[in-house]
Amino acid sequence: MPKPGVFDFINKAKWDAWNALGSLPKETARQNYVDLVSSLTSSSESSTQVKPGADRGQQEYENLVVTSEDGITKIMFNRPTRKNAISTQMYQEIMLALKAASKDDSTITVVTGNGDYYCSGNDLANFTDIPPGGVEEKAKQSAIMLRDFVGTFIDFPKPLVAVVNGPAVGISVTILGLFDAVYASDRATFHTPFSHLGLSPEGCASYTFPKIMGPAKATEMLIFGKKLTAGEACAQGLVTEVFPDSTFQKEVWTRLKAYSKLPPNSMRISKQVIRNMEKEKLHAVNAEESSVLQERWLSDECINATMNFLSKKAKL
Repeated sequence: MPKPGVFDFINKAKWDAWNALGSLPKETARQNYVDLVSSLTSSSESSTQVKPGADRGQQEYENLVVTSEDGITKIMFNRPTRKNAISTQMYQEIMLALKAASKDDSTITVVTGNGDYYCSGNDLANFTDIPPGGVEEKAKQSAIMLRDFVGTFIDFPKPLVAVVNGPAVGISVTILGLFDAVYASDRATFHTPFSHLGLSPEGCASYTFPKIMGPAKATEMLIFGKKLTAGEACAQGLVTEVFPDSTFQKEVWTRLKAYSKLPPNSMRISKQVIRNMEKEKLHAVNAEESSVLQERWLSDECINATMNFLSKKAKL
C-alpha cells in the first residue's frame, strides 16, 4: 500500500513497522509475537502481585490523579505541561473515574486541575489521529465519545463540585452547567472560543447557559467568545463563589469537608428531585449538540480555522 499521509499517525506507524520487518519469515514473525505477548503477560502478572491494592486503582489513570478521603472523591486533571488539555484517552479515563465515584462510598465528588490551569479544553492533537475510515469516521467516533462523556455528567447521582483552580477553556467550561456547585479562584477565567474554531457549543451549554445567565450573556460567551473573569462568571450565575487565590485551596476544602459530613442518601435524593425533571431534556440537547458538531468537524470552515490555529501555535 502507499505510505500514509503525515497526519495519519497510526497507519504511518504500522506502515513503518511493517517495512522494518524486511524479509522476516512468517513463522519467525509469529513466534516473535507470541514470545513478546508472553513476556508482557508474565511481567504484568508479577507487577500486579507486588502492588498494593490502593496503588493498583490509581495506576489505571495516566492523565488523572484520583483519591478518596474524608468522604470526598477527588478527580484531578493531571497533564499540567499541556495545561490539562483533554486527550482522547483522558476522555475515557474521566468517564471511568466518574462511574467508579458514582458507586464508591464517598459522599461528594470533586473535579479540579493540577498546576496553573483548570483545563484548556480539547487537545487539538485529538483531531490529527485519523482512523482508516478517514475524517468522516473520525467525526462519527468523536461525536459518540462526546455524547457519552457529557451523558456521564448528566447522570452522575451524587453532589458534583468543580474546584476551578485556574483558567478554564472549551468543554471544561460548558459542562459546568451540569455541576451542582462551582468554586473558583479569583485568577480563574472562563472562555468558550467555539466560533474562532468554526465550531458550536457542547456540554449542554446551548440549554444550560441561557437558563443560568440569560440569552444575551450566553450569546456573548458561546457565540462571540467573550472570556469571563471569575467575578463576572459568579455575577452571571455560572460560578457559585469566588475565593482569593492565596486562600482558595484552604477555604474550599474546609467547606467541602464540612459538606461531606451531611447525610449522603439525603443529598443524593435531593439532587434526584432537583435534576430529574431536566434529565430527559439534557440528554436530548446533548444528542443534538453532538450531531451538529459531527457536521461542523467536517466543514471547510472548521478545518481551515483549526489548521490556522495550529500553524499560529507552531510559530510561537
